[in-house]
Amino acid sequence: MPRVAKSRVLVVDDDPKTVASLRLYLEHAGFDVAVATDGRQAIARARAVPTPDLIVLDLMLPLVDGLTVCRTLRNESDVPIIMLTARTTEEDRLEGLDLGADDYVPKPFSPRELVARVRAVLRRSPAGVADGPPIRVGRLTIDPARCEVKLGAKTVELTPREFRLLAVLARAPGRALTREELVARAFGPDYEALDRTIDAHVMNLRRKIEPDPADPTYIQTVFGVGYRFVGRRGAS
Repeated sequence: MPRVAKSRVLVVDDDPKTVASLRLYLEHAGFDVAVATDGRQAIARARAVPTPDLIVLDLMLPLVDGLTVCRTLRNESDVPIIMLTARTTEEDRLEGLDLGADDYVPKPFSPRELVARVRAVLRRSPAGVADGPPIRVGRLTIDPARCEVKLGAKTVELTPREFRLLAVLARAPGRALTREELVARAFGPDYEALDRTIDAHVMNLRRKIEPDPADPTYIQTVFGVGYRFVGRRGAS
C-alpha cells in the first residue's frame, strides 16, 4: 500500500516550551513538524524544500518580527498562516489579519484547540466565490472573476479572506447572515473561526471600503445575528 504523505507544519516560536508542546501534539495528530525560533529562520525554512503546508507563527520573534515574516511570505505564496499572539490590543490582531494571516489564536491557548484549527484550515475548500459577474453598489465594484475591488477608479487592497467575506455578503444584499453562515460560505464548512475573527475581518473591510467606518454604508451590523450588505446591486 502506498504511503500517504503527511502535511507539513512549520512552527515558529522562540519559546522552547511552546515549541515542544506544539511539536508533541502536532506529531501525535499525524503532522510532519518543522521548527524555527526566529524570524529570519522562519523565512528561510518557509522557502526551503519541502515547503510547509501551513505555518503557525508567533508575533513576538527575535531578529525579524512575526508581522514582517507574515508580510514577506504572503507576498511570495498563499501558504496558510495561523498567528499566535500574546498581544491584547485589537490593532495588533487586525494588523496580522490585514497582512493575510488566515486566523489568530491568543496566548495562552490549548494545544488541542490549535491542532483542531490546523486541521480545519488545511481541509477547507470553499467554492464559488470567484464565480459570477461584477457587483456594483454606488462607487464600490466587486469583481469576483478578478478578485478585485474598486472604489471609483481606485483599487482597494484586500486580503483573500477579506475578499471572500465581502463577495459573500454582496451576493446576498439586504439579508442578515450569521457569522456561522459567513464562515461556511466564505471559508468552507470545515473552517473553524471564532466570532471575533470574523468581526476583525469585517472591521478591516469597513476601514478599507467605507466612507465612514464608524457609520458604515455597505456592511451593517445586525445585532444578535451578524452582518448584512446594504445597497442596490448592479452587474454587467
